[in-house]
Amino acid sequence: MSAETSQQFDQVIDRCRLVFMAKAEDYSSAWRILRASSLTDQIYIKANRIRSIERKGTHKINEGILPEFIGIVNYSIMALVQLNKGVAETDDLSAEEALLLYDHFFYEAKKLMMDKNYDYGGAWKNMRISSLIDIILMKLLRIKQIENNAGHTLVSEGVDAGYYDIINYAVFALIKLMDAETNNE
Repeated sequence: MSAETSQQFDQVIDRCRLVFMAKAEDYSSAWRILRASSLTDQIYIKANRIRSIERKGTHKINEGILPEFIGIVNYSIMALVQLNKGVAETDDLSAEEALLLYDHFFYEAKKLMMDKNYDYGGAWKNMRISSLIDIILMKLLRIKQIENNAGHTLVSEGVDAGYYDIINYAVFALIKLMDAETNNE
């Protein structure tokens, strides 16, 4: 992975992490009561909204697609936490504990991205954001199918691998969006 890609990934981490921390201040870890399947559906809502905005070319809610991609990253990390720790009946994590888990799973996603980026030669740089969102939606449908099959697969990776891929595709989209944002200033 190039140093530039690593730096861009870290900038996205910082931006997503700030949103996660602010929401932790507002809501604590209320998301801990959600089952992973509920988080899958929440990610689907965000991804579907992005696709809808792309198709229509407009939106009525005063929030574009960049915050939706940040939400996809953050909800995917929450889902990984839920898979790892199980569902809680209360908001059982302090802001500090939640942030440690957040950083752990984001770091794991980055390690995976670095390996795949090496193998695929940074092909994501030539992809369209619309393709990235289509792949995220496909990954979500796969995750839903695995969830509906109680986690059983014949040859496929598990649900956690799908969440990691979603994080990385969303990060790629955010890098592209943030670059465009910077170039328009």
